[in-house]
Amino acid sequence: MTVGDHLRLSTPPAGRGSQRPCCEMPTDAVAILGIDFSSAPSQKKPITLAHARLLSPTTLRVEALEALGSLPEFAQMLCRPGPWLGGFDFPFGLPRELVLEAGWPTDWPALVRAFSATPRPRLRETLRAFCAGRPVGAKFAHRATDRPAGSSPSMKWVNPPVAWMFHAGAPALLEAGVELPGLHAGDPSRVALEAYPGLLARALHRGSYKSDDPARQDAARLAARRAMVGALASGAHPLAIKVDFAGGVRRQIEDEPRGDWLDAVLCAVQAGWALTQGARYGLPERVDGLEGWIVSAPATTG
Repeated sequence: MTVGDHLRLSTPPAGRGSQRPCCEMPTDAVAILGIDFSSAPSQKKPITLAHARLLSPTTLRVEALEALGSLPEFAQMLCRPGPWLGGFDFPFGLPRELVLEAGWPTDWPALVRAFSATPRPRLRETLRAFCAGRPVGAKFAHRATDRPAGSSPSMKWVNPPVAWMFHAGAPALLEAGVELPGLHAGDPSRVALEAYPGLLARALHRGSYKSDDPARQDAARLAARRAMVGALASGAHPLAIKVDFAGGVRRQIEDEPRGDWLDAVLCAVQAGWALTQGARYGLPERVDGLEGWIVSAPATTG
């Protein structure tokens, strides 16, 4: 296989059922989802969803918020009929360098199955061993998308434990049969894209706007969330989509101190932008079939 074989954007086979790809439908006919994910959701710390719809190519309406308190609920949500397009805040892939050194499968579905079938303590040993042999400052392998997006390496198991998010979330996507552009063909009317709220959040506010620690849930962070929501409402951000909020949704998002609702909305904005970008959903022409790409992250060259 050549590098070009690995770097590809998958296209759903022609004639897959009677479903049409979301990118071929009127934008207002496609439900937009923003998902702030947790690898161990509970009623106290659920997976949060923002339900939205594009009113025009430059206006997104957030219609409702939803909380999922368990991974089975998340799996059921993925099976809801389309057309929908979701931005999911967890890594869809792993660094190719890590996969090759660990001897894991180089086919994305097989990699997901092998990784998810391995107990986390054993995975932790593998990840630690990989890091132990590398120089200080370069302990972790990065995907091509991580640095342009400013995201944590998807192999990290602490602070934040994004490897466990891949461990919990990727098999649910695979099992549900959704379309994963750049990684795996599925139902083209249910499209999942990897999102990262921090990418858009940094363009709105450079400081902290959330905390899980009650002692740090202060007035300054509340003011930051209000300012960020105001910027979203006016479209004053790089994706230039104005966000309209139904009913009391805006106040609910601003007042939630952990920032989970706001992060879900940021993912929805990224997904809404992707729907306006044509058949590739704004992804680069070449996407590594093991690593994936974070939607709206700038493409690298060379």
